[in-house]
Amino acid sequence: MMVPAALLLLGALTAVVAPRLLARADWPDREPVVALWVWQCVVAAVLVCCALSMTLSAAAAWQVVRGQLFASAPHGVMEAYPIGGTGPWAAATAVTLACAGAWSVAMLVREVLRARSRRRRRRAELLLRAPLLPGEQPAYGRLVVLEGERADAWWMSGATPGLVVTTGALQRLKGRQLDAVLAHEKGHARARHDWLLHCSSALADGFPQVPVFAAFRDEMHRLVELAADDMASRRHGRLTTALALVELNEDRGVFGSAPAGQAHVPQRVHRLLTPPDRLTPTRRLGLTATAALVPVVPVLVAFVPGLRALG
Repeated sequence: MMVPAALLLLGALTAVVAPRLLARADWPDREPVVALWVWQCVVAAVLVCCALSMTLSAAAAWQVVRGQLFASAPHGVMEAYPIGGTGPWAAATAVTLACAGAWSVAMLVREVLRARSRRRRRRAELLLRAPLLPGEQPAYGRLVVLEGERADAWWMSGATPGLVVTTGALQRLKGRQLDAVLAHEKGHARARHDWLLHCSSALADGFPQVPVFAAFRDEMHRLVELAADDMASRRHGRLTTALALVELNEDRGVFGSAPAGQAHVPQRVHRLLTPPDRLTPTRRLGLTATAALVPVVPVLVAFVPGLRALG
């Protein structure tokens, strides 16, 4: 049980230390795409630790699992993993982690089904308010204008995605600001940010007592917006994108005592109006490569006894 315990300890250490290091760093807001990748690698490392610990615990508890796991291993590898004297702890650990994994999958399925249900309801409402003209066929990137005083715009995903904008937004958005909004929403769609939000929400809702998953969800919601802002600003300019954000959100009171869910909007505007201070390509590459190695560490820990036996 030494290796499964070491993996659980490694996972707990990663879950505690990594978010604190990221919170203290000054580069995530400057490089949101890199920060998204680092967060995914950190959470993946925690999940890999749990999965490997579950597998090795099950192998220590049940002969059937052990035979399947080490069936193709060279001679002496299975003996390198001590399986005697584990008592009920191995079985209890394996069952607990397996239940946690099944619960995570269930939460992800629930999150995806809820999102699809919301999308179907919204699309049905959209067809009711803005039906297709006779002979008109749905097309990718279709711009739909809805009558409404409130300035709003969103990307409707699905089989025929497109941008939905209200007349209130059209009255407020000037020049290329509408193009910036479209580029922002298309950036979300191209990068599949919806799946990042689904996965992070599933983990946070499934395990509300685990701080790393709550931080993962909060950072995903914040960083995907920063990444989409950067995609829009590269095509239409930082000032144009910032002004579009202001026009869409000014009437919502987010620039005063902002509601909890909209407190990040003034920070996004200030970030766009500040001259960009990106990391050097070498440092971006170094952070990306280092983060990619984080999920590899638990795999190496799990393989250490077997590698020693072969050596």
